[in-house]
Amino acid sequence: MGAKGRYILLLIIDSIIVSFSVFIGYYILAPFFLDYTWPILLVTSSILLVSHHVFAYLFNLYHRAWEYASVRELMAIVQAVTASIIATYILNVLLFQTTFTRLMMITWMMHLILIGGSRLSWRIAKQSIIGKNNNSKEMVRTLIVGAGKGGSLLIKQMLDTPVMGMVPVVAVDDDPAKHRMELAGGIKVEGSREDIKRIIKKYEIKKVAIAIPSLNKTELNRIYSLADYEGVDVMIMPNIDDVMSGRVEVNKLKKVEVEDLLGREPVELDTENIEDQVRDTTVLVTGAGGSIGSEIVRQITKFHPRQIILLGHGENSIYNILEEMNLLENSVEYIPVIGDVQDRKRLFEVFDKYKPDIVYHAAAHKHVPLMEANPGEATKNNIIGTKNTADAACKYFAKKFVLISTDKAVNPPNVMGATKRVAELIIQALDQKYEYTTLVAVRFGNVLGSRGSVIPKFKKQIESGGPVTVTDERMTRYFMTIPEASRLVIQASILADGGEVFVLDMGEPVKIIDLARNMIRLSGFSEDEIKIKINGIRPGEKLYEELLNLNEVESKKVYEKIYVEKNKRVISLEKLENGIQNEEYEMLYSLGKVKNYE
Repeated sequence: MGAKGRYILLLIIDSIIVSFSVFIGYYILAPFFLDYTWPILLVTSSILLVSHHVFAYLFNLYHRAWEYASVRELMAIVQAVTASIIATYILNVLLFQTTFTRLMMITWMMHLILIGGSRLSWRIAKQSIIGKNNNSKEMVRTLIVGAGKGGSLLIKQMLDTPVMGMVPVVAVDDDPAKHRMELAGGIKVEGSREDIKRIIKKYEIKKVAIAIPSLNKTELNRIYSLADYEGVDVMIMPNIDDVMSGRVEVNKLKKVEVEDLLGREPVELDTENIEDQVRDTTVLVTGAGGSIGSEIVRQITKFHPRQIILLGHGENSIYNILEEMNLLENSVEYIPVIGDVQDRKRLFEVFDKYKPDIVYHAAAHKHVPLMEANPGEATKNNIIGTKNTADAACKYFAKKFVLISTDKAVNPPNVMGATKRVAELIIQALDQKYEYTTLVAVRFGNVLGSRGSVIPKFKKQIESGGPVTVTDERMTRYFMTIPEASRLVIQASILADGGEVFVLDMGEPVKIIDLARNMIRLSGFSEDEIKIKINGIRPGEKLYEELLNLNEVESKKVYEKIYVEKNKRVISLEKLENGIQNEEYEMLYSLGKVKNYE
């Protein structure tokens, strides 16, 4: 039924109810009070009819979704009915110079019962239709984890929205006080999360919906392990604040991804101090179209810089981040610049024109096997490109220069790691030379979901039917989400005094083969369906990544999840510049591999 038809139907129903409520009240009182005449009753009924429609309009009784009625809608009925009765009573007293207290009280009760009953009947009829639809064999039997506000909202949404294709069967909650309670639709709370496996078997559950949006990562991992049953999908609902504010619909469930299980609790940043240093400044981000560079742009935007220079050599990636940022409603000016960090002249032109206050240098070649096969390109981009950008920052008096480094710079057995280590040495040497510009490096491991990382690779392999390729069963890596890494990079840059190599706490290392197995299960397959193939270690790869080498282990924590390596002597800028100017790639590469920097 359309909105207009719905409006007319409610108008007719209310008119009939109101017209007869006065007469019903009269016949209830007739044996005791016979001083009401038919003309008075007709006038009273007409006044009440007009009053009701006026107040029904004011309290929006005709444009509410009564199939989803709650206490709020009931209060609207009480207010509209009471107001219409009071208005009718006052007008009757003015017209007939007599009181109608008893009649109005009885009429108010009948009016309220019948109007409320009509709306309740509307909801019951709608729920009956939905209930029949929910009994369809196509509806997936679902277990709700969490019987709080989130669980109640989710169950109500499932019952009211058959298109979700899910029928709530039972719920669990760790609060014993909620056990045996009934939620919306008569859904019972049967036990705690420890009972999940038993309940899945008992009720033939095919989906588990986690309705605890505030769940931390450790608890999410625990629930997922309990619900990880063959043929069962595990979903999670969005943040409850987003749901209540209307930014996200409660039915926007998403499958639990490996990023959800590997990610960690967010760090509270020193936002006040960051904003003090970033507000109304010009920030330049190299590699702004890449995974880390683009996220730094998103995060730094929150602190209200005046301008952000989006520098990168790939026009499509710069175009994409520019389009995304231009959709935001803020006062930040986003300036796209197509340029290569290897082009020293172009870089100096950009710095001369915009004179950035803060520089985040995220541009780099990062793929270990590719750089092993192309050492000259790795050197030009990671070493010379870093030197060019840092020189420009120092010449044009940038306040901060932040190099995005990698755990592969520690004891590097490969070209990529060695070139990034030399980039760190360049930053430390330049920081000693220039007083105005503070230069630092921030070192971290793999980021979840970045281009070229193992997770997107595994996803593609699973989508194509496998096999999922792992280089070695013993191989481990550190992982961090892109937003977390970017936020910590910004926080570290604010903490910088100059010359530090900050190291982000990456948590516990993850075995790559375990990651592959988790991703196969999360995709709804077994290892019999999607095979895992061991390929062998590629050139330049290490079995275990390190964040600090033996010379750096005496690091100190300067902020939550941020450490700084101990001070030590660095290679002279003169020696580094000599290698760059003479293109002594082998010499620079060997410098990166040096473990004793004295």
